[in-house]
Amino acid sequence: MRLMLAEDSALLRVGLERLVADEGHEVVASVGDADALLAAVAAGPPDVVVLDVRMPPTHTDEGLRAALRIRERWPGVGVLVLSQYVEKNYAAELLGSTASGVGYLLKDRVIRVEEFLDALTRVGDGGAAFDPEVVRQLLARPARVDPLVRLTAREREVLGRMAEGQTNGRIGADLVISQSAVEKHVNAIFEKLGLSAEGGYSRRVLAVLRYLSA
Repeated sequence: MRLMLAEDSALLRVGLERLVADEGHEVVASVGDADALLAAVAAGPPDVVVLDVRMPPTHTDEGLRAALRIRERWPGVGVLVLSQYVEKNYAAELLGSTASGVGYLLKDRVIRVEEFLDALTRVGDGGAAFDPEVVRQLLARPARVDPLVRLTAREREVLGRMAEGQTNGRIGADLVISQSAVEKHVNAIFEKLGLSAEGGYSRRVLAVLRYLSA
């Protein structure tokens, strides 16, 4: 894959460059701020951008705002956020913007290098990769009427894993159930949430958004 890296920590940036290069990926740009990243993407979009949330000049949310601009202007570019922080509003918007090619990992929770590389591959292949802690924090909102009240405990568990970007096969393996059983749970979730197959929208994405807004 052709990658671009945006990380203001020079040590971490160089480490990421060497890591992905060792895996056979090509780093076409490696920058320390969001403006430089956007300029590099405009000059030649890569397959995936890996970026931090907080970068110069304000060290607040430059990275995620850049990620949203990239997804809007270059929807074919995958975005993998690698940060110490969860910015809820922008993270929810990033997840809701598309069903594919997005990820959000927390640096301190990536225990093994393989976890990062697996997430990078999933995003590059058009999938999703969300740390469960990111999903948990997105769910930590003021109490309101729960739209998921009709779901069984198992259906909630399946929907939670869907929100992490897992495929039906991965969900089945993790829960030790068959893929056909997962598909039945997914269809039951769609039915109980009133998500029709008509209308031109992805029911899987709509279900995840309903889950995150609950």
